[in-house]
Amino acid sequence: MKNSKFFLGALFLIILFWVLRLYEPFLLTLTIASLLAIATYNINLKLFQITNNKIIAASLSTLLLSILFFGPIVYIITSIGSTVKHFDPTIIEKIITYLSSLDLQLPDTISFLKPKIDDFFTHFDITNITSNTLSYAAFIGKNSAEFLKDMFLIIIFFFFANLYGGDLVKYIKNLTPLDNQEIDLVIKEVANVMSVLFYSILVTAIFEGALFSIMGVMFGYNGLLLGILYGFASLIPVVGGALMWVPICAYELARGNLVDAIIIASYSVVVISIIADTFIKPLIIKYINTLAKIPTKINELLIFFAIIAGLSTFGFWGMILGPAITALFISILKLYELLKNKHYM
Repeated sequence: MKNSKFFLGALFLIILFWVLRLYEPFLLTLTIASLLAIATYNINLKLFQITNNKIIAASLSTLLLSILFFGPIVYIITSIGSTVKHFDPTIIEKIITYLSSLDLQLPDTISFLKPKIDDFFTHFDITNITSNTLSYAAFIGKNSAEFLKDMFLIIIFFFFANLYGGDLVKYIKNLTPLDNQEIDLVIKEVANVMSVLFYSILVTAIFEGALFSIMGVMFGYNGLLLGILYGFASLIPVVGGALMWVPICAYELARGNLVDAIIIASYSVVVISIIADTFIKPLIIKYINTLAKIPTKINELLIFFAIIAGLSTFGFWGMILGPAITALFISILKLYELLKNKHYM
C-alpha cells in the first residue's frame, strides 16, 4: 500500500510537471482570469439568481467586465496609436525650450539635481526624437497587440471560470485532506481582498477619471481619453495622476497659456489629489469594504506595497497579482495557526 502511494505520488508530480509545461504560455492569463472571477463572484451569483441560467449569468458577467475594464483599455490603445501617428515632435521642443529658459531655484535638499537637469536640457536632441518616432510607434503597436491577445484570452478564461468555477472548487475540496472549513478560510480571505480591491480600483478610477475628464473638456482636450488615462494613472502609487496633469501643464506653459496651466494644476492638486483622493477615496473604500460578506482586515498599507511590488514584478497585471499573492500568503499563515491550535492545544 505504501509503495502504491509513493508510485502514485511520483506519477502525479511527473504528469503535473508536463501539464505545467504544456499550459505555461497561458498560466498568467489563466491566473488573472481566475482572480477576476473570484473578485466578481458575487455579481455572477446575483445574475445567476436572476436568470437561473449559468451560461447567461457567465455571459453577462463577462460582457460587464469587458465593457467596464477592458473597453477603456481598447479605446486608449486605438486613440494613442492615432495620436502617435500624427504626433508633432516640435511640441516637445517648445516645451523643453520654455522649461530650459526658466531660472529655477531648487531647495537646498535637492540642489544636487540642478547640474543633471541643466545637462539634460543642454544635450536634448529633438532630431533624434523625431527620427525615432516611428520606432516608438512600432514598439507601442507590438506591445498593444500582445496586450490585446492576453486580454482576449482573459475574457475567454473568465467566462469559463464563472461557468465552472463553483464545480471546480467543490472538486478541489474533495481532493484535499483539509476540512471544508479550513479550505473556506483561505478562499474567503482571498475572495474578500480581491473583491474589495477590484471594486475600489474600478470605482475610484472612474470617479477621479471623470473629474479630470471635465477639466479636459473645459480646455478643449479629448475629455474621454484624458479621463480614462487619468483613471489608470491614479492606480500607480505615489506619482499617480501627476503623470497626466504635469505634462499637460508643461504643454500649456510652452504655448504661453500661464493662466490655463495654473488652473489645471490647481484643479488637479486641490480637487482631485486633496479632496477626492485624500478624503473621498477612503470613504469609498470603507463603504465597499462594508458590503463584503466578511470585511477584509488586511492593512491598507500592506495592500499599497503589494500593488507596488506587483507592478514592479508583473507589470500592468501586477496590481491584481500583488495583492492576491499577499492575501493568499496571509491566509495560509492563518490556516497554519488554525491547524496548530486544533491539533496541538
